[in-house]
This record gives sequence, structure tokens and C-alpha cells, in this order.
Amino acid sequence: MTVGYTPSGKRRTRKVSDPSKTEAKTKLDALRREIEDEGTAAAGGYSVERAVRDWLRHGLNGRAEGTVAKLTTLAEQHVIPALGARLLRDPRNRNELTPDDVDSWLEEKAEVLATRTLQDLRAILRRSIHRAQKRDKVKRNVALLCDELPIGQEGRPSKALMLAQAEAVLAAAEADDSTYGEYIVVSLLTGARTEEARPLEWDLVDLSGDPDANPPVPPHIDVWRSVRMGGDTKTRKSRRSLALAQRGIDALRRQHARQRIQREAAGARWQEHGLVFASDVGTELDAANVRRGVRRILGAAGLNPNEWTPRELRHSFVSLLSDSGVPIDQIALLVGHTGTTVTEQVYRHQIRPTLLHGALAMDRIFPIPGETVTQ
Repeated sequence: MTVGYTPSGKRRTRKVSDPSKTEAKTKLDALRREIEDEGTAAAGGYSVERAVRDWLRHGLNGRAEGTVAKLTTLAEQHVIPALGARLLRDPRNRNELTPDDVDSWLEEKAEVLATRTLQDLRAILRRSIHRAQKRDKVKRNVALLCDELPIGQEGRPSKALMLAQAEAVLAAAEADDSTYGEYIVVSLLTGARTEEARPLEWDLVDLSGDPDANPPVPPHIDVWRSVRMGGDTKTRKSRRSLALAQRGIDALRRQHARQRIQREAAGARWQEHGLVFASDVGTELDAANVRRGVRRILGAAGLNPNEWTPRELRHSFVSLLSDSGVPIDQIALLVGHTGTTVTEQVYRHQIRPTLLHGALAMDRIFPIPGETVTQ
């Protein structure tokens, strides 16, 4: 019986024999059934683990490095250990993944994970099986049959610094005399996202402005890049120019002088990327470094560092402006939101109607110590 062909085109055969023609035919029929079962089992023996690993390896092209790392961690910790051994097509119907399996798995995870994480887990499973479907390795996507997502645990809500806390943080950041200290000052006084502040370049910083222009141009930073894939900002409205409060201008001048010293100390090890907030050798700071640096300074300001993240400097910017008098539509423009809904529902933690531009308001809220500011 022909069972296939070699790469060179030669036939591969398997034989049976028996003195009796009837018995030989019976053995041949048995051999045929055996080969068909082997082929069906081989086609159906495609596990969830193989599908997920194939998707992680080939299905994430073009995704940001951080996104790939996050999805890989979720797959390795939650999807593969729980469902990896299940088959996506099992001709013997003994170990095939079913919708009930997926529902039970998600319900179990809902006891310890946030709803947003559950959405990511289900998406990983759906996309992995979909990729296998397109390559004829499985026939149906059982994860698509699980429409109802259980409600997971509530994540830690973001919060904002109160005025007294923000003053203490600014004082600690300025006293720290470090790149991370200046990072905190600029982030808190402009509301830039952490993904926008980290790749900020000196070419996009204007510390003098043009007071003779019509209208005058204040000192500002151009938020035109982010650490996202391709360097684009989160949305079109995220590309914006932000006027700098005086303490922000002072922080950037200190950082410029500090970086000149760092460049000389590093010598040949220095890698010039034109970054404002760079490491001691000129390279971009990663998220973990920023988180540690920010938390260290928050601890020095008397806060519990484990309760805060760098993104909450942005939340604080919105809340302090709102509490000080800046109208919500102006705040939305300052933080690069396309509308006011997200600004109101997610970022603003203190609500009070007001009227001033961001940099002017921040100068009033956080004057240089010892200076008198006209209201």
C-alpha cells in the first residue's frame, strides 16, 4: 500500500502478507485503518501550548517590546500551565479543549486577577487558536464561544497627590539633585506621560522662548515622541507643545548642566542620543529604572513609595490644575486627550471649576521658594 512519497518523489510503501488471499486482504484493510488513525491523530494532536507558543513567536511582529514581554508573561504564567496540555482537535475526544474548560479557567482566574487581565488572557487564547485555524491545524476556535467574561478583582485605583504632598515631592526632587529628581519636577509640572518624558530630546526643548514674537512664545517642550512602537504618541492630540513653569525651566537647566558633567565623566562610553533624561552613559532610561528612581524620591518626601507609580504624577497634574481653577477642556488639551471624558472620569481626582493656563497655574501653585507670586 502506498503511504506517501519521499522528497525526491519515490514511493513509500507498507506491505502485509499471508498465504491466504482473504487473510491478506483483511490484514491490508487493518493496515489501512491503522495508517488513517495515525494520520488523524497526528493532525489532531495540536495542543494549546503549541498554538500559544507559535503565536508568541510569529504573531507579535510589530508590537512594542513592552507589549511582547507582557503578553509572554501572561501566557507563561496563566495560559500554558492551566490549558497547555489540552488538544485543540482530538479525534478520540479524550483531551480536547471545550468551551466549558475555557469558562472554568476564566472563572478560576477571576478570583485572583483583574478584569482587564482576564480580557488579555482570553485574547491570547483566541488569537493563538485563530492563527492555528488559518494554517489548517485546528477546525474551530472554541475560545470564540466564550462570550461572557467573568468580573475579576478590582485593580488598584490611580490616585493623585494632594497639594501639600505635591509640594513635599517637588522639594524632595529638587533636593535630590539627580536626573530622576528633574524628571519628577518636569513630569509633575507638565503632565507628560512617562512614555513621553523618557524619550524627550533636547532638540524639542526651548528654555528661552521668543518673547518678541506675536504672539509671544513661552519656554516650552514639544511632546512629539513616545516610547511606543515607531515613536508615535498615543493619539494625534497627544502631539502638543507645553509651556514650562519656572521651576520646570530651572529643573531642565540643572539637568543640562548635569548631563555635560556626565558626558565628560563617561568619555568613550557615552552614547549620544540627545535625550534629556538619560542614564550616566546617555542611553534611554527604562520603565523599571524610572519607577525605582521616582519611588526613592517619594519615600524621601514622606510618602509610602510602594503605593505610588510614575504615571500618578500625571494624575496629580490634572487634579491640581482642576482644584486650582483650570477648566476641564483646557486640561484635556494640556494632557493630550481627544475629549474631556477620560480627563474627568479617569484622571481628575479633585473637582472644582477654574480658569488658568497650565504653566501659569503651576507657577502660582508651586512658586519658587522665597518668591512672592501675584495672584
